[in-house]
Order: sequence, then C-alpha cells, then structure tokens
Amino acid sequence: MKSSTPAPTAGSDAQLDTLATLYSAVVADVLDALGYPNQSLPPHVRPLTPALRVAGRIFPARAQTVHQAPAEPYKLEIAAVEAMARGDVLLVDAGDDRSCGFWGELLTTACQFKGVRGVVMTACTRDVWKIKELNFPVFGIGFHPADSKGRADIVEIGQPITIGGVKAKRGDLLLGDEDGVVIIPSEVATETLRLAQEKVSGENIVRRELANGMPMGEAFRKYGIL
Repeated sequence: MKSSTPAPTAGSDAQLDTLATLYSAVVADVLDALGYPNQSLPPHVRPLTPALRVAGRIFPARAQTVHQAPAEPYKLEIAAVEAMARGDVLLVDAGDDRSCGFWGELLTTACQFKGVRGVVMTACTRDVWKIKELNFPVFGIGFHPADSKGRADIVEIGQPITIGGVKAKRGDLLLGDEDGVVIIPSEVATETLRLAQEKVSGENIVRRELANGMPMGEAFRKYGIL
C-alpha cells in the first residue's frame, strides 16, 4: 500500500521554509498565471534595513493618522505584538502615513524575541541605527525621527485589510525582497509555491543555456520562459 506525505497546510513551517527560498518576481509571475494579477504592493514600499528579504505568514493591522494622543497610547501596537506567533510578518496598512516613525527599535526587539519574521507597512520607521544591528527586515516608505504617539495609531488588528490596493488577510503569505513585496492568498498558497519552485528550476536551465550561447529566441521557443 502506497503511503503519501500530505501537502503542507497554508502558513505551515514547511511552506514558510519553501517561501524563503523563492523570490518575489517568480511568485508574482505564478500568481499572474493563476489569475491573481494584483498581488504586488506599490514600488515605494521598500526594504529600509540591511535585511533585504522577508518571508512569512501575514498578521494584518490597520493604522491611521491622528492629531492627538489617544487615551491609551500604543494599545493595539502592543496587542499586535502579543498576538503574533513565530513565522508571522506584521503587515500594516497606514495609508502612506509620513507624519512619524511608526516603527522602532523596541517593537523590533519584542518581535524578534517572539520569532516574528519582519514588518511591512505603508509608514515610516525610526531607530534605524539600532534596527540595523538586529538584522530584522523592515519594509516601508521612508524614515522619520518623530514618535508615532499623537501622530499615527493602530486602530484594528487581525482583520482583513487593503494595503496599496492589495487585499490581505490573516494567514496569507508574504514575500519581500529588493524587487518588492508580493502577497499570496492562503487559498492558492500550496499551488503557488509548487509552481514557483518549478519555474525557478526552469529558469536555472534557461540561464545555463543562455550562458552557453543559445540564442534568446531559441531558448524561449524551447522552454517558454523569459
């Protein structure tokens, strides 16, 4: 009787390990082919620290610009960090807030201890001099020295968000690198990772052929990869 290994479930350690071996462009190509053409964040969401790659399971949050300190400052920032698990990436829709350094060193330290894999946000960061030492991926839209208190505040955690025009929910996967950030819906995660691995293998073959002098047109006709 044949035995089979079940496919990794969405967001499992096995899937996250596979995700970390891929790159955003190949995943975006696969999602295009699967009928998900709007899964890449806008190009101004960039790596802000020397850790240029982030891969993990999405924990979503929504923040907004405010004009006075709330009654309980940082309440949901703290709740988000406490709710996240190893392998998560905090994904924050902040509406391109540029009023402050929304992220900082102490949040980074707490997340790193928990095994959180990074933060991606449409906001700015600060304390970069220290975050650089921690090798923690922070993707965002810039830098700002001012504190977030009274300027930007998380108003919702764990609920679906739309960030940079891309829908995301808890348990979706995220991959970011120097090309940008792509979000993989959990319902197609297994198929996306399988096809992305196949595409990487095919690209490796084509790369060798081109390096050995095969004409570009011939390589494309033979392998269908560009």
